[in-house]
Amino acid sequence: MNATKLLSFALATGAAGLGQSAASAQAAASPAHVRNSFQFVVAAPLGRAAGLFGPEGERCWAGPHWNPEFLYPQPAQDIEGAVFTVQHGPHKSVWVNTVFDPVGGRMQYVSFIPDTLVSTIDVRLSNLTSSTTKVEVIYVRTALDAAANEDVLAMGKRDAGSGPEWQKAIEDCLATEQRHEHQ
Repeated sequence: MNATKLLSFALATGAAGLGQSAASAQAAASPAHVRNSFQFVVAAPLGRAAGLFGPEGERCWAGPHWNPEFLYPQPAQDIEGAVFTVQHGPHKSVWVNTVFDPVGGRMQYVSFIPDTLVSTIDVRLSNLTSSTTKVEVIYVRTALDAAANEDVLAMGKRDAGSGPEWQKAIEDCLATEQRHEHQ
């Protein structure tokens, strides 16, 4: 190989290696983006199940940490366009209900923690039978800063496995409501 070809080869392979390293470093510093989904079945008709996926309806099953404080509307109600905040430890997230269609079985929320992350939660319901509803939940999370990447990736892993937890919590909620109705 003559010197010119050798120099060209060395530069080409070195540049390719540098390009890959630079691309890897850039990818590592890029904000994380994850998408996960899960499905489960609720022993309730679609109309009843849909009511459990508004911010007020979730109080029954989402646990004591779920305490939305409504900015709009006042008084609080589950409607499209609702804006509320939820405290998560030291962070306060802002939520917007972008789709609220209980009849069509679709709810969607966008939430964000300033300078940290943005999440979209899409809930889709469909009748399986007259008394059971299939629930599909899709989470999309994006870090707003690479410093939040680990948190976003961990949330994504947790999101992917949330189906059984949500199903049990909703079943418990429905059972509690049913007991109260029969008293």
